[in-house]
Amino acid sequence: MLMDVSSEMIHALLPAYLTLGLGASALAVGVIEGIAEATAAITKVFSGALSDRLGRRKGLAALGYGLAALTKPVFPLAPSLGWVVAARFIDRVGKGIRGAPRDALVADLAPKGRQGAAFGLRQSLDTVGAFLGPLAAIGLMWAFANDFQSVFWVAVIPGLLSFALILFAVAEPPRPPGRRAPRNPLARAELGLLGRTYWLVVGVATLFTLARFSEAFLILRAQEAGLALMLLPLVLVAMNIAYALTAWPAGMVSDRGGKVALLAVGLGLLVLADLVLALAGGLWGLGLGVVIWGLHMGFTQGLLAALVAESVPAELRGTAFGLYNLVTGMALLLASVIAGALWQAYGPQGTFVAGAGFAAASALGLPVLARRLGGARRAV
Repeated sequence: MLMDVSSEMIHALLPAYLTLGLGASALAVGVIEGIAEATAAITKVFSGALSDRLGRRKGLAALGYGLAALTKPVFPLAPSLGWVVAARFIDRVGKGIRGAPRDALVADLAPKGRQGAAFGLRQSLDTVGAFLGPLAAIGLMWAFANDFQSVFWVAVIPGLLSFALILFAVAEPPRPPGRRAPRNPLARAELGLLGRTYWLVVGVATLFTLARFSEAFLILRAQEAGLALMLLPLVLVAMNIAYALTAWPAGMVSDRGGKVALLAVGLGLLVLADLVLALAGGLWGLGLGVVIWGLHMGFTQGLLAALVAESVPAELRGTAFGLYNLVTGMALLLASVIAGALWQAYGPQGTFVAGAGFAAASALGLPVLARRLGGARRAV
């Protein structure tokens, strides 16, 4: 939560800072956001596999949080676009190092049969930070008279607190007796143990990600709709409040069965959000589309993570989350670049209508996943 407060104070303003302060184009924003997330995704593969080999998660998670915290001062000091790209890149390396070990640690700590609730709670807490950050950015932009750098300096503080918390307050459970320690989790034999259900989950998540490009385009849409510069962070506030309020309840409901049905609801919400953002005019249409976008996140992101955790052996969870994030991160890179190109060629309507089309196409994978999960339960 604290790291999300820090990151979102910066990220809520970064698209506008890049375009207005540093003269970047919408396509450049898409490329920067996509590369940043893809960098994190690639790093997660190796950190997740290393956590499986070591049998320990906390150290790698702490290293990732520490690296992200230490890069935050680069944003207010950056004199050019290149510096911002470098800072964003290094920050996402930190996210990549911590991501898979942290998710594997959540799965290790969750009681049996409560994976959905555990990951839903994690997503909710992450998202509380994600809307507190933009709210703080709004107040600070007012207090500092739209001085981006001053807001970025304040964002350094919760980042450092996050690092201190994971370092000194989080306790890692001991490895259960008899749990296998894979020597090379990325070897072909080990990857084969992940199973067909896992790869099907990854495939469905990839299709979802192609339809869900970077939230930076929501901010650009708000800017295009005429929202005042100081109020741009309200876009992420509204989205993340909807996200936070639905992720944990959706996770708890999913533990009683019906994860695929909830994913279908989330997919329908994404199609609706894209269409509203493309076709509805004015700030009211913008607000409705942003809220629906947040609801779709609450119905999908925690559930997909829970499906990953449930479909693989416990000793390979770090590797499984790393590969999952690699594949979906590359999909996000592609989706963000496509979104930026469509924005430049056809405007925001072209971007969001295309997103609705990708989302509708990804529904084809849900019946296959439902049959596979049903067969796995009958086998058990």
